[in-house]
Amino acid sequence: MKSLRFAVRLTPRGGRDAIDGWAEDAAGKKHLKARVSLPPEDGKANKALIALLAKTLNIPKSTIRIASGETSRLKTIEVYGDSATLGAKLSEL
Repeated sequence: MKSLRFAVRLTPRGGRDAIDGWAEDAAGKKHLKARVSLPPEDGKANKALIALLAKTLNIPKSTIRIASGETSRLKTIEVYGDSATLGAKLSEL
């Protein structure tokens, strides 16, 4: 099974669960901006992020994992599945 990796900048306690589109950092690296309403305690925000991505991309939660950045705002997400289809869905966000 193929996988696709991308960066996400997560804002916990963001008032609502939403994907705010793509942005670039100072170095020019792209990341997806996401916000969740839950706090970062006990991994709640990470679980909410995975649920949000699964709903947005219309894929099972079990195919998404946080590859790095569990305790950081900037996370690397790994999604398992057809990388061409996933890439197309991600580029539309």
